[in-house]
Amino acid sequence: MATARRLELYREEHGDGHPLLLITGLGYAIWSWQRQLPAWSERFRCIAVENRGTGRSPKPPGPYSIEELADDAAEALEGRRAHVAGFSMGGYVAQTLAVRRPELVERLVLICTGTGGSGFLPTPATTTSAWEANAGRTPQEFARATMPLSFRPGWTDEHPDEFEALLEDRLEHPTPPECWRAQFEACLDWAARVTPVEQIAAPTLVVHGDADRVVHYENGVELAQRIPGSRFETFSGAGHLLFIEDAPRFNPMVASFLTG
Repeated sequence: MATARRLELYREEHGDGHPLLLITGLGYAIWSWQRQLPAWSERFRCIAVENRGTGRSPKPPGPYSIEELADDAAEALEGRRAHVAGFSMGGYVAQTLAVRRPELVERLVLICTGTGGSGFLPTPATTTSAWEANAGRTPQEFARATMPLSFRPGWTDEHPDEFEALLEDRLEHPTPPECWRAQFEACLDWAARVTPVEQIAAPTLVVHGDADRVVHYENGVELAQRIPGSRFETFSGAGHLLFIEDAPRFNPMVASFLTG
C-alpha cells in the first residue's frame, strides 16, 4: 500500500530491475495491464497503481484533478526514479508527472492519449453519447454497453470470449459511477488547459491507434510533435486498447524503447 495525499492507494509490484510505473486510464484498474505484466516483469520492477476512485484504492468523493493523480503517482514511487507508462487518462497523469517531477521520470511511454490546449480534439460524440446514456446505470451495465468502444470496430465481435473475460476482470473491483464521473471531469478540466510538455526532457515514446474511438489519433500526433525528440508509433487499424489488441507487437516495442 502506498500513502498518497492522505490516501492509501493500492499498488502491486512485480519483477526486478529498473522501476517501471504503470498508470491506468479513466475508470480502469490494474487488470488492464494483464497482457503486459508477465512480459515486462521479466525485465523491470513493474509498479502498477490503481488511481483513486478505482479498483482497490479508496474512493473519496470528487472533485479530482489530474495534478492530484500525478501527485498520487509520485508518492507511489517512494522516491524511486522510474520509467513511466500511461494510457488514456493515465497518459495525462504521466506527462503531468514528467513536467512536475522530472527527477522521478527516466523514460516516458504515452499510449493513446493527448495533451491539453486549443489543438485538442474532444472524444467523438458517438462515444460520449454512449457514456452519458449509460452513466446512471450499474458498473456492470455501463461497462458492457460502453467498453466495446475502447476496441477497434469489430474487435469484440471477433473475440467474444476474450471480451467476456476482460469484462469479468474489470468488474471484479468496479469503479463506482460517481468516481468515474470525478475522473472524467478531471480529464475535461485538464484537456482544456495547456500543459507545457515542451519542457519534458525524458526520452518519450508516443503510441496511438488510428482507429481509436476514445482519444482522436490526431491528438497523439500533436503530442509527439510537441515533446522534443519524441518517437511516434502508429498501430494501423488499432483501437484505444491497442496494448490488449496487439500485445505481441506492443510489449517488445516498449521494452526495447525502455532499455535502448
